[in-house]
Amino acid sequence: MSNLQTNNRFKEEKLKMQSKYGKMIIVLMGLLSFSFLPEKQIKIYLIGDSTMADKSVKAYPETGWGMPFHYFFNKNAIVDNTAQNGRSTRTFIEEGRWKAVYDALKPGDYVLIQFGHNDEVPTKRSYTPPAQYKANLLKFIAESRSKGAFPILITPVARRAFDSNGKLLDTHHAYAHIVRETAKEAKLPLIDLDQLSRDLLQKLGPEKSAFLYNHLDPAENPHYSKGHTDNTHFSELGARTMAEIVLQQIEEQDLGLENYIKNISQNNVKQSNEKMHE
Repeated sequence: MSNLQTNNRFKEEKLKMQSKYGKMIIVLMGLLSFSFLPEKQIKIYLIGDSTMADKSVKAYPETGWGMPFHYFFNKNAIVDNTAQNGRSTRTFIEEGRWKAVYDALKPGDYVLIQFGHNDEVPTKRSYTPPAQYKANLLKFIAESRSKGAFPILITPVARRAFDSNGKLLDTHHAYAHIVRETAKEAKLPLIDLDQLSRDLLQKLGPEKSAFLYNHLDPAENPHYSKGHTDNTHFSELGARTMAEIVLQQIEEQDLGLENYIKNISQNNVKQSNEKMHE
């Protein structure tokens, strides 16, 4: 074979190799560029009652667990806390608050649903009979799904109510059961905040658990000059603790929001709980 033929063959092989590896590089670069594409921006709507709601300055240090919730997410997830003091599923719908959320929903958004405190008390104006409570939850679920959004049911967070023997009372039994039942029937993710928060309160006991709620001595805070004992609403510590429990469940259950959560792993929640036990 002449030198000319050898060179020509070499050039042909070289061109084939360049073409082959060139295509591989293009594919690899495409994959890499795709992996670094920014995540789609979504909204996470919180609908619920005062245990979740934002608070006015005059209510400080009372804090809803929805208030610190947005600090745990990156810039691609906007948390819109529409929870309101004193609302039940029924009054939230009747006042047009759910319609406002529904109208704003876009595909890929999330709706975290936690009601019960005001639905379950017969003496309150907000009372919602069990059958209607379930129907309202199903309405939130169906209408969220119809907009391409992802609803997540959350059982009502625990009240701090211990008996004389130091055993925590199950104050949400009937309505928490309805939430669990509804989630199962609708094949929907459930965050059992009722059970998880009760477990935590029981471990802490009557004395230490008080730090999670809005308990104030006289003159401790100018907003509550005569002192305050509230076993339903949270202190800043309590609100953050409950928010962390919800976040931990989002991560453990792979609910699709994991990539939007800032780097605060389950270890942070575990360490926080361990410190309270010391």
